[in-house]
Amino acid sequence: MFTFTSEFTMKSISVFGIKNESEFEAKALEVFEFQYRDNSVYREFCSYLGKNPENVHEIQEIPFLPIEFFKSKTVLTGHNQPQISFSSSGTTGNQTSLHHVTDLDVYKQSYLKAFEHFYGNIRDYCVLALLPSYLEREGSSLIYMVDELIKKSRHTESGFYLDEIDSLKNKLLQLDASGGKILLIGVSFALLDFAEKYSLELKNTIVMETGGMKGKRKEMIRAELHQALKKGFGVDEIHSEYGMTELLSQAYSAGKGVFQTPQWMKVLIRDTEDPLSFQKTGKTGGINVIDLANINSCSFIATQDLGKLHQDNRFEVLGRFDHSDVRGCNLMVL
Repeated sequence: MFTFTSEFTMKSISVFGIKNESEFEAKALEVFEFQYRDNSVYREFCSYLGKNPENVHEIQEIPFLPIEFFKSKTVLTGHNQPQISFSSSGTTGNQTSLHHVTDLDVYKQSYLKAFEHFYGNIRDYCVLALLPSYLEREGSSLIYMVDELIKKSRHTESGFYLDEIDSLKNKLLQLDASGGKILLIGVSFALLDFAEKYSLELKNTIVMETGGMKGKRKEMIRAELHQALKKGFGVDEIHSEYGMTELLSQAYSAGKGVFQTPQWMKVLIRDTEDPLSFQKTGKTGGINVIDLANINSCSFIATQDLGKLHQDNRFEVLGRFDHSDVRGCNLMVL
């Protein structure tokens, strides 16, 4: 039987200073040992697979918890009480995921450091948010993050927009003409509604979609969506944010749907027929995410998204599994 010898705690595991692959792997194995020890749901899942810190020596051997567990289990590492619980959006009758966060400072560090890494100082931007489906419900981690970005931007015009598309258009034109940096972040269906109504020629604005039609529009492939948005906003590329309720970190794309992760986050692609095996670069499979910022929950998540890896750890999101396509590793979900 495995016995614990490590004395580290969650406060002693700093993940934001990782500089290279070897440091990432060492930190991931350390986090795995910590979460195996102090997360009863994850430890039981690992035990079903016969995995523990004695026989896991590289990140490809670490078990990835199916994301569905967040709908039926309390996925927590340690014994601290949650400071906040984020919930996923869901259609009527569907059970939503709950992500209990015991240390909001870790979440804030994660999204602020990641944004700064890819886009620079948030204070240099005016942030406009078009996220109606998220604003209309409670518990959205995306709204929490964007609200913080709006506050940190310190721009008097930064803010949320619900149904005021006309005023948003006027504000965009005014701000874009002033020459400052503007970030327009929005859910896909709302940005598409805007792009179909207006035809702009923006020069200083980053348009970033957060994905999801959320049942509001017919689903579109990313290339089709981005082409419509580029035409409507008059920009060369559409940026994207990839995140989810169950994680504390985000990946970003500066165009063409190819994402990059911050240094404490990594994506692996699992085989759809054998979820304990991984695909090579360029092959399609299920997206597994290592999010070391998610240290007080679970850092190793098997999502229901399909994707493929590019060179240099970049990746694409190609769609989602149908329910019937989710195979294996669901031993404790039902």
